[in-house]
Amino acid sequence: MRLSRKSDYALRALVTLAEQPGRTISIRELAEVNDVPRRFLEHIMLEMKSKGIVRSIPGRIGGFELAMPPEQVTMGRIVRLFDEMLAPIPCVSGTHYEPCTQENRCRFRRVLLDIRNYTARRMEEASLATLIAMQPVAKKEVFGEYLEGAGI
Repeated sequence: MRLSRKSDYALRALVTLAEQPGRTISIRELAEVNDVPRRFLEHIMLEMKSKGIVRSIPGRIGGFELAMPPEQVTMGRIVRLFDEMLAPIPCVSGTHYEPCTQENRCRFRRVLLDIRNYTARRMEEASLATLIAMQPVAKKEVFGEYLEGAGI
């Protein structure tokens, strides 16, 4: 599975809002801090506003803030809002299922279903509150096992 830019940018902005509870943050600042095109972020924020995830505060010192506690906003919810599907292939998707001629005999479909289930479970466990409590990933964590032959 691969996150779309919309999901990526939405999660960046939401983490920024969760890190500063009670503070209204302008779209300009959200875009700058998260290295996101402002116009694109405006559309993303309005979509999240329509779903009740954020609220906008009008005025010169206005901006956005979370509309619900960070514990209630999960990565899964945001990714499903923008990407709709967490499954790596459609034949293991619960929401966007597409039949495949090889379903009866496919051996790797089981692994992809397990990946979908694990991914969905992890994303539902990962609320904004848990994300802001985590440390950023170090480059050596990404490449460490790969360099030893365990990565893809």
